[in-house]
Amino acid sequence: MKKDIKMFNNIKELLYNSVEKYSNNIAFTTKIQVGDKTEYKETTYQELLEDINCLGTALYDLGLEEARISVIGKNRYEWAVSHLANLLGGIVSVPLDKGLQLEELENSLIRSKAEAIIFDEKHKENIEKIKENGKTNIKYYISMSELDGFENVNNLIKKGKELIEKGNKDYIEKQIDSDKMGILLFTSGTTSQSKAVMLSQKGIATNIYDMQLVETFYTDDVNIAFLPFHHVFGSTGMLVMLACGVKTVFPDGLKYVKKNLKEYGVSVFIGVPILIDKIYENVNKEIKKQGKEKTVKLGIKISNFLLKLHIDIRRKIFKSIIDGLGGRMRFIISGGAPLDKEIAKKFSEFGMHVVQGYGLTETSPVIAAEGDNFVKPGSIGKPMEHVELEIVNKDESGIGEIRIKGPNVMLGYYEDEERTKEVLRDGWFYTGDLAYIDKDGFIFITGRQKDMIVLKNGKKVFPEELEILINKLEEVEECFVYGMPEKEDKNDFKVSVKVVYNESIVKEKYGEITEDELYKMIWAKIKEINKTLPQYKYIKNMILTKEPLIKTTTNKIKRNEEMKRIEK
Repeated sequence: MKKDIKMFNNIKELLYNSVEKYSNNIAFTTKIQVGDKTEYKETTYQELLEDINCLGTALYDLGLEEARISVIGKNRYEWAVSHLANLLGGIVSVPLDKGLQLEELENSLIRSKAEAIIFDEKHKENIEKIKENGKTNIKYYISMSELDGFENVNNLIKKGKELIEKGNKDYIEKQIDSDKMGILLFTSGTTSQSKAVMLSQKGIATNIYDMQLVETFYTDDVNIAFLPFHHVFGSTGMLVMLACGVKTVFPDGLKYVKKNLKEYGVSVFIGVPILIDKIYENVNKEIKKQGKEKTVKLGIKISNFLLKLHIDIRRKIFKSIIDGLGGRMRFIISGGAPLDKEIAKKFSEFGMHVVQGYGLTETSPVIAAEGDNFVKPGSIGKPMEHVELEIVNKDESGIGEIRIKGPNVMLGYYEDEERTKEVLRDGWFYTGDLAYIDKDGFIFITGRQKDMIVLKNGKKVFPEELEILINKLEEVEECFVYGMPEKEDKNDFKVSVKVVYNESIVKEKYGEITEDELYKMIWAKIKEINKTLPQYKYIKNMILTKEPLIKTTTNKIKRNEEMKRIEK
């Protein structure tokens, strides 16, 4: 079946096309608490565009036509409208990590030269301090909800509506320069190290087109926005849904994921492996609780046999499992870190389509992904249509660095020529990620060049590969594999692991147990894992803790900071 997909130069063209095609479809559902009652506000594609145009017109009226506007807050309708109002008006959107502390937030506003900030109420205190300090260029502080002393998004939408009714068309008729900087995004890391990435609307629009070529979304799909919108994977994911007429809903938080999947009838889930692992954990717990392990194993055998005969009854056999995930879950997209291939395989056996993708902030973001018709668990699929990909400086086993070319590659790091030159060379973007390509053209990531542990004998150890194995242990909440320099020879390393144990599971399984006893037990299990590995990959050392690892808001381990903590 040939897909009817249009290619657009920018997000304005893309959204106007969606409104034409899906004007009465629901774009966003927002949950509202009215006293004891829960209500749901549904916004159609047509209403979304009207809100964007009204907000944009009001922003132009404030003199922000050629400005940069920062957006910070949790995923919600007002965040989406603010970001889209920036993009459809040719204003540079500066999405900021909602987890930034005061100093980092202020520093990001100074660095980005933003003239306005749209924020949610959780940031009120920091915003007031920043206003008081007067170090930034910010002229307008706009709240996403009604807050005393601040202009707010809904009020600006009303003002913009009046201006449009009086004939103000400046914003609506704005022509977008698709090739210049449209989004300025800070990569995760502390502000002193974080790089400000300049992305063009053309790059993002091309990436959205490429994603639609390989993945299928239906107009009756419901997507839950779990990934933070300030992260390019989250915001581009949102735009893909808008390109396809899909409805997006907002989660109440990680511990309510099961409830939200049911409540909204979620069918599409875009997440990082840590979230997908959690969903699988819940499924597995339920199977064990009901004593259905043997039944499930038999069901998998039968359905796998029938699949060979092109008979697919997975969703019938495993209806109770799918019902446990809300009844409609059909498609899971994983990115941001390697997904355990056993978990991907299990979801697929239950009748849910799981694909893994790979990309970076610098590449708008998707470089490669598995698709409807090409899946190989453990791989990141094949390059996107507009991406030219090569593996360079390969070692004897074919592992080398990924470099790419394509319209989705960033314009550069903002005001940082030196760092830009390090990664953009002769038209190629060097990712710093190591991978190999198999005989069928599937790409397998082995790790980050900078995280790789190189032993004195020249052997290479990729931490992620070992982390996946250790994270499978029931007692382990998360772990971090690193190279500890040997005392006698600082150029040689001991493969080591820091394990964060899951307190509630440990208590449930073992009752009162000392940390010493737990250490011995987990260490014994790690020794068992060692037996499955080549000797040079053996884990020789372990730290046990219940303190969570230092992570970004998208749950990636901040390896440098974790390392500093260990060295202390």
